[in-house]
Amino acid sequence: MKFDCAVPEEFDKGLKAAKTALDSGNLVVLPTDTVYGLAADAFSPHAVQSLLDAKGRSRQMPPPVLVGAPTTLDALAAEVPSWLRAAVDELWPGPLTVILKQQSSLTWDLGETHNTVAVRMPDDERALALLKQTGPLAVSSANITSQPAAQTIEEAEEMLGAKVAVYLDGGPSASGVPSTILDATGSTPRILRAGGVTLEMLHAYNNTIEPADEVS
Repeated sequence: MKFDCAVPEEFDKGLKAAKTALDSGNLVVLPTDTVYGLAADAFSPHAVQSLLDAKGRSRQMPPPVLVGAPTTLDALAAEVPSWLRAAVDELWPGPLTVILKQQSSLTWDLGETHNTVAVRMPDDERALALLKQTGPLAVSSANITSQPAAQTIEEAEEMLGAKVAVYLDGGPSASGVPSTILDATGSTPRILRAGGVTLEMLHAYNNTIEPADEVS
């Protein structure tokens, strides 16, 4: 099923259909502030595995988790340093994914995370509306691994087809630039993937953050 988010009544129907699909362990494609995302119930191991299978991805590449509020970070992650909390307060919602040690009380299975979790709050009203209803979702880019991330619903449909129960059409992606991935699990924070938040922006909160390794 596909729903046009630009039409209020259809968007409302789409939200209900998406929540029903996610509650049933099925997959949903939704717009975000970066590229289209492929979403699953983060607390359903079967749904997360379906997400990985749909992308052709192994458990060694676990999906990030999208949240609907900055306060949810503390429910998912442990040992959040004060500088990162300040960065999140300023830069969320936005294109910054942070990797932290996960709370020991969590019983989910996102793959081989090594007891870490990657968390982001997207700056997109449609994604946030869904997250408000569902809680945290495992969300990866809507594409087959090795293919470009979908920037339109048509690109997502072409790659993922019937593997997805509900498509929420938000029009072309606003930026197409992926989120910056910041690993804050070690003593020296490091950018794993450059994206919408620059190293210079992050240095305002911690000037020891190291840049992503350059690919030669």
